[in-house]
Amino acid sequence: MTSPPETESLGDRAAAALLGYRVGRTEAMSEFVREATPLLWRTVRAQGVAREVADDVVQQTWTALVGHAETISEPKATLKWLLVTARRAAWEAVRKGRADEVRRTELPDDDADASGMLPDPSPGPEAEVLQDERDRLLWGALRELPDRCQELLRLVSLADRPDYRSISAAIGMPIGSIGATRGRCLAKLRAVLTEQGETSWT
Repeated sequence: MTSPPETESLGDRAAAALLGYRVGRTEAMSEFVREATPLLWRTVRAQGVAREVADDVVQQTWTALVGHAETISEPKATLKWLLVTARRAAWEAVRKGRADEVRRTELPDDDADASGMLPDPSPGPEAEVLQDERDRLLWGALRELPDRCQELLRLVSLADRPDYRSISAAIGMPIGSIGATRGRCLAKLRAVLTEQGETSWT
């Protein structure tokens, strides 16, 4: 099996894997799954999904792709379809996790045992509300940017030390251009936030 051309992006290989799978070449999809799973895993984790749940969400995403293999009308959009599906599945996992946590939480009673309990050192509801509001403003501003900036900043935010090779493969951008483009996109994001009256972002 020959290696893919250097100019072929991860999106191109996603399209080829889908087309190969449709005609019975399951090894093409298997190879792409091995290549793209780390990217999907980081995408899911970036949405706040716990590490122990992320694997299940990624598996769910691949299962969804197989189930929709014949209905994806544009093979070149396969990678984008996967990333969108992974994010939506991650959001649903986070929502369910929060709902389960709320159901497990019992209101404290007034008995002697409860009165002797130490206060919970974890962030209170006020901190969570502020964080949620900050996230809402940030993602809202991000959606005001060009699609290219949105995708790049989402991928860069997946790790403390972004893997520029993976990002380059995912969006077809030369490695040498990623840093400068990231800077321009961040400047645009800060400008949008400033226009919205948010001056606390650094």
